[in-house]
Amino acid sequence: MSNEPPPPGEPPENDPFRKQPPDSTPPSDGPQQPPQGPPQDDPYGSGRSGSPYGSGQGGGSPYDGGGQPPPYDAGGSGGPYGGADPLAGMPPLADFGKRFLARVIDALIIFVPLLLISLLAGGWDVTTDDGDDWDSFTNQVNTGRQWLWSLISLVAYVGYDTIMTARNGQSVGKRLMKIRVAMLNDGSVPDSSSSLLRAVVLWVPALVCCFCLWWIVIIITILVDKPYKQGLHDKAGKTVVVSAAQ
Repeated sequence: MSNEPPPPGEPPENDPFRKQPPDSTPPSDGPQQPPQGPPQDDPYGSGRSGSPYGSGQGGGSPYDGGGQPPPYDAGGSGGPYGGADPLAGMPPLADFGKRFLARVIDALIIFVPLLLISLLAGGWDVTTDDGDDWDSFTNQVNTGRQWLWSLISLVAYVGYDTIMTARNGQSVGKRLMKIRVAMLNDGSVPDSSSSLLRAVVLWVPALVCCFCLWWIVIIITILVDKPYKQGLHDKAGKTVVVSAAQ
């Protein structure tokens, strides 16, 4: 063993204080796993936050039944025209007796002035007495003058009903009876088209061809219809008659 010191600037190879070179071992061939971050919600999962189309508890989708149902959910009991029960939250249906009295009042409001005008203008001849009242009546009905008065009466009845219903759902008779006409689907005041269709179905058959028979049909349909007590004219206009008492 030599006692000579190593050359200056070059430490011995077995010096324990010598700085070791960095490990140059090549990496293994196996795949390296990426670092794991905090867990995140699956955008299509069913966690609390969930997907906008999921069924989690965080509100849910408006199409999957989560959250609050729409106000007129078709899955409910349902009305005849779709949507939930339109009477929910609305006043009770009008009593038939009040509807009948209201209709009589409205008919008289139009009938009395028309009768007086017709008599003054010669629409009906009530002065003749030839011993055959029925023949006299049919002759007057078949005259062109009487058809003109029938047309005027038809316009008056239909116009009165349409205007009053579209205005606030109440004719004079209905206002006195504290009832009103409302749309079946949401309880609003009927628009002009619904009001006109309702009035046409109610009055045209009665005034043109079958007065007594048509009123019997209307009354029967109101009495037997369930659950909304709709006459044929109500069904045509998709309306219902309810109480308007405050």
